Order: sequence, then C-alpha cells, then structure tokens
Amino acid sequence: MFPLQRGRRLRTNESIRSLVRETIVTPQDFMFPMFIAEGTNVQEAIPSMPGMFRRSVDLTVKEVKELYALGIRAVNIYVKVSDHLKDNAGTEAWNPNGLMQTAIKAIKDACPQMIVMPDVALDPYSIYGHDGIIENGVVVNDPTVDALTKMSVSHAEAGADFVAPSDMMDGRILRMREALDQSGFTNVGIMSYSAKYASAFYGPFRDALDSAPRADVEIPKDKKTYQMDYANRIEAVKEALYDVEEGADILMVKPGMAYLDIVREVKDAVNVPVAVYQVSGEYAMVKAASERGWLDHNQIMMEQLTCIKRAGASIISTYFAKEAAVLLNK
Repeated sequence: MFPLQRGRRLRTNESIRSLVRETIVTPQDFMFPMFIAEGTNVQEAIPSMPGMFRRSVDLTVKEVKELYALGIRAVNIYVKVSDHLKDNAGTEAWNPNGLMQTAIKAIKDACPQMIVMPDVALDPYSIYGHDGIIENGVVVNDPTVDALTKMSVSHAEAGADFVAPSDMMDGRILRMREALDQSGFTNVGIMSYSAKYASAFYGPFRDALDSAPRADVEIPKDKKTYQMDYANRIEAVKEALYDVEEGADILMVKPGMAYLDIVREVKDAVNVPVAVYQVSGEYAMVKAASERGWLDHNQIMMEQLTCIKRAGASIISTYFAKEAAVLLNK
C-alpha cells in the first residue's frame, strides 16, 4: 500500500528498468519470411512491402547467410510460381525439381544450421489463387489434404526441418504426420497455422506471390470458408488443441498485433511452442507511417515485437527480423 509501496522506484532509470524487465527480445526469437523467384541474380522489390524482395535462389542463399550471422535461426520460405506451372490441383507443389524444393536444398547446403520451414499451401500453385482444390465452385477439403500431404513429403525429401501448413484444411496435420513418419521423416516437424484468420492484413503478401483469389470466375471470392472468422476466440483454442492431438510440434497464430488475445489464449491452452506471424499488412502500415514521419520506425518496430513475445510467442515470424536483429546487435 502507498506510501510503503511505490511502483515508480522500479522505473527510476534505464538501469533499474532493464534489470527488472520481464520480456527480452533477441534475434533468436525471429523467423524471417522469404519470397523466392525463378531465375538467377534476380532481386525484385515488392512495392507494397518496402525493404522486402523476391529473390532468386542464389541471392536467397546469400541473404540466408547474412541472417544467420545476425543470430536469426529460422526462415519461412514462399515461392512465386510461374503461371504456366499453375493448375487446379497444384501438382507443381510436389515436383522434386520445383522452385521450392530447389530452394530448400540450396539453403540447407549453404547454411545447414538454419532451420528451414517451407510454406505448405496450394495458393501459389493454383490457377484460382485458393489454398485448396476447387470442385463445383467449392474448395474441397479431403482432396486438398491429399495434395498437401504429397507436398509435405516432397519438402522433407528436399531437406526441410519443419513443414508449415498454412491452408487451414480440416485434418491435415494428422495426415501429414502419418505420411512423414511412413516415409522415414520422423524427425521432420510440423509448424501448423492453427489459428489463421480471414484477415484484411494479407494484401501485400498476396501482391508478392500473385496468390489472391481470382475475381473473374465462379469460385469463392475470399478464403472465409476455411480461414477463421476474426470475431471468434474459442474456436482458435479448439483448432489449436485439435492440431496438438494430431501431431503438431509448433502452433502458429496469424496475424499478430490485432490477435494478441488469441496468442495468450492458445499459449495458456497448449504445451507446445506458439509462433506468431506479424503479417505483411502490419509491416506495411509501420513502413508507410514512418516514411511520412508520423511514427518512429525503430521504436514502433521493437515495441510491437516485444508485445508479441510478451503475449506468449516463442517464435515471431516477421518481415522486421533482419532490421530488428541489426538493431539488437548494436
């Protein structure tokens, strides 16, 4: 009770504040999402994501080495697939010589200690831009899971440490775990996007991969039949518990800042690490506001990353990873 207790004693100066600080962010907390393009010596800027690029495999490998030197220990990789390779079934997704498989092998050869978590979803490979196969105007669940399972085994064969299914189909974690084990990949983990919401924050990401649902054909115009309703909280815990039961090693909540209540709910409900994806729209907003001088870029960046970890994240997948690691290392 005041005056015996005075909270400000522990805020007197930076030395005491740092001594009693509850949440510490380090580069080892980060996973860096990377966009990979066909070709050699290719580096294409993504206009809606300042500072982010689509890189060819050779330049991706160079960037991975720089990330590892900064203390970052995981990358989450996505590929921009040529239009002529796309179809409704996503068959290019399990091509052993495909862009994703080539990238996984190259990264692991160049930097074996970097944890590689390739994205498992059909939208980059789909002529419709959906995470699943379309039949009669509907995204079908079980045939999609069959395709995703083939994709996961293909990633493991290429050398992935974890597969990262972001599709939100029902039952896919169990099927993937069974297929990986039967193929001899018992040590390849699964980071499941367990609570992935149908969010408006994904726009710049879809620009980066040209993976938005098409609007010119009779198919669902959005992903709300499989991604979660952002009004729901209990559903996220239910989905997380299902995925743990099915064999997931890490759970992902996506997006980040607007969903920190979900992060805490999931963290309290499960006994596996929880990852958070600070998504493209969240990144782009900070960049846009700081470019206009409305916000201090580095202060906002570090405040958001610290808040995500404080909410319960063991891993933060963020486009700020490299910038934040440089700042922290200083």
